[in-house]
Amino acid sequence: MKRLLATSALLGALATTAFAADLKEMTDEERALFRAEVRSYLLENPEVIMQAVEVLQQREQQQQVQADVDLVADNAAAIFDDGYSWQGGNLNGDIVLVEFLDYRCGYCKKAHSEVAELLETDGNIKMIVKEFPILGEASVLASRFAIAVKQISGGDDYKTVSDALMSFNGDITLASLRRLGTTFGLDMTAIEAHMDSDDVTAEIAKTRALADTLAITGTPTFVLKDEMLRGYLPLQQMQAIVADKRG
Repeated sequence: MKRLLATSALLGALATTAFAADLKEMTDEERALFRAEVRSYLLENPEVIMQAVEVLQQREQQQQVQADVDLVADNAAAIFDDGYSWQGGNLNGDIVLVEFLDYRCGYCKKAHSEVAELLETDGNIKMIVKEFPILGEASVLASRFAIAVKQISGGDDYKTVSDALMSFNGDITLASLRRLGTTFGLDMTAIEAHMDSDDVTAEIAKTRALADTLAITGTPTFVLKDEMLRGYLPLQQMQAIVADKRG
């Protein structure tokens, strides 16, 4: 027990600058004895290593959360008021939920109905959608179509098309998009002509630049009030986070 306590004290002292300096002053024999003692302790108590790893992971997670909070604060205008992203839900809600999405992302599709349920059951959340096509040319084509619909036909038609694309399971091609738009009575001649316009290209480019700034590399990524939620989260977990944000 005495050796265990002594070794524990030595291990704790390793974290201090003063001890690091003392370690350099040890003779080769003293350093070898110390290393042997540490090795023996760790072999007898391997759970200490796992505990240290857990503490390190917790610290890294806390640091990442704080870094994300700072990123959101520094880029609040571009995230919450860019002037072009679709907004829905309760526009006067006390909580704002932003989603970066790709229509070919399986987890985005999985999250879609749960986000809709969150908005409906809560009733006090504002939703902002950011087109972030990162899964190939078909994703880009889908986003160009959705954005063109928004810019030509307005937010209501965009929401209809966006929901349809999120539940669409076939190949995304110009022909399939044309059929989809025709189903909803959209002016596909005007929309197709606008899909490759500078306005559509600029919107995608701005969102990509923002995603780069926020270190977003996958979808879905959410910004919920003041923090980022990277990846899919079940409805119950999102509800718990919303409740926590309201305090």
